Amino acid sequence: MRWNLDQLRLFVEVAEGASFSAAARRLQRAQSAVSTAIALLEADLGLPLFERSSGRPPRLTEAGQALLEEAREVVRQAQRLDARALGLRQGEEVLLRLAQDEAMPYPPVLDSLEALAQAFPALEMRLASGAQGDVARRLLARQADLGLLFRHEHMPAELERRALGSIAMVTVCGAGHPLAARTVVDRRELARHRQLLVTPPQSGYPGGEQVGPQVWRGDSFYAMAELVLRNLGWAWLPVHVVQYPTYRPSLVELRSDWTPPPLVVELVWRRDEPLGPAARWLAECFATRLAAFG
Repeated sequence: MRWNLDQLRLFVEVAEGASFSAAARRLQRAQSAVSTAIALLEADLGLPLFERSSGRPPRLTEAGQALLEEAREVVRQAQRLDARALGLRQGEEVLLRLAQDEAMPYPPVLDSLEALAQAFPALEMRLASGAQGDVARRLLARQADLGLLFRHEHMPAELERRALGSIAMVTVCGAGHPLAARTVVDRRELARHRQLLVTPPQSGYPGGEQVGPQVWRGDSFYAMAELVLRNLGWAWLPVHVVQYPTYRPSLVELRSDWTPPPLVVELVWRRDEPLGPAARWLAECFATRLAAFG
């Protein structure tokens, strides 16, 4: 084996951008150097990775398509190794910045933070809460070290993820809504009423299916719950939001023939930045308490 990690990184960059010149600009390399590195990689592997034709962007060959994810994983593992070594050099954190989706259930989060304060009394914590998408944006901007969010399909590739548990979803309406008088509703009945959908269209968020022609969209479960309280529509909401003391008396849980799958709670962090001892400890604490909460 004579290929190296740099060649694999270039292979991934060219494949994802479908351009040798774009990869060269992003990495501040000469295009000829990128082309040479890919040619050497192909020679070492004994396989053509790209189809090249004048005036057209490079296209992955069948072999290139088969090897691309393998190359990505080698690059990811190298990033993890670098981050782990950096963490060992740095030792315990002085500051830990946690960003969380505003709809995270409070008990497991607050219990974990209380335990963290006892285990790491000198640690400074900075907490940030936001609606869907804010957590990932903070991590990408290096404004947070650790994030708690609900899994969605289009998670940025730069983030490492760990599933901690899940939260059930329920179908609800307000006490004064026409559906409140029904003991069981099917999809056709739901489609006749305005749906309050907690997701931007592009997110791939669980429960993001539009059932009927009338829909209002938002990025906050709590904002949608407030609209449900005013009988402006029905919604799928996490069970702990529905059971919130302020909402519980005025929300009606509907039995339906379909409910979205549970929301998967994930811990996320940047792959190229290490988790220190306190962050790793907090991650285990979150996982334990969320399992007990569910």
